[in-house]
Amino acid sequence: MASRGDENAELEAASAGGTPASQVEPEVVNNSVYQPINGSQNHQKEKLQALGAVQIMNGATILALGVFLGALQSIFRPFRPFFLVFYTGYPLWGAVFFIVSGSLSVAAGRKPTKKLVEHNFGMNIASTTVALVGFVLVSINLAVNKYSLKGCPSSQSLDLCICMDVLSNGIMSLMLILTLLELCISISVSAMWCAENACNSRKAISSPGNSV
Repeated sequence: MASRGDENAELEAASAGGTPASQVEPEVVNNSVYQPINGSQNHQKEKLQALGAVQIMNGATILALGVFLGALQSIFRPFRPFFLVFYTGYPLWGAVFFIVSGSLSVAAGRKPTKKLVEHNFGMNIASTTVALVGFVLVSINLAVNKYSLKGCPSSQSLDLCICMDVLSNGIMSLMLILTLLELCISISVSAMWCAENACNSRKAISSPGNSV
């Protein structure tokens, strides 16, 4: 009887002394790990919304520049200007891709659900490809514009031909800058998603060890 009483007393003492230690240690680890991550996630959300807003502005500006190119095409029709970017439709479908990517980035920054973030990642990959294609098209158009002065019909129209060349080169240069900016933003958003996904994978792998 005395031995059984001693064993029960030892078990009660062990359970009473071991339970608080097992409860306190995970709390300390969780507090020290998850507080900085929440702050970094809020910063990433704000950054994603800002990049998305810039993407929307880029798309809208490229679309407006495409409309202006169409106007130049009709105004300077006697000079037969050749705008490769206008004929390929890049200011339209490129702007649509960029605006949709920016809208998804803003929405993912405000409410980062799993489906929305995945759609945003896929759309930014597509926007990266579109921006690369647009960069090639605009570069070719700028190279072709160098020879536009040689096609002037007569010396009396030289001023109008120079005006057309300056306007078209200015529009093409601005479109090239916006396309490069969109390319950098799309790559940055995709890299942010990959980094966040890798971070979540590390937390998922390390969480069982922390709980043990």
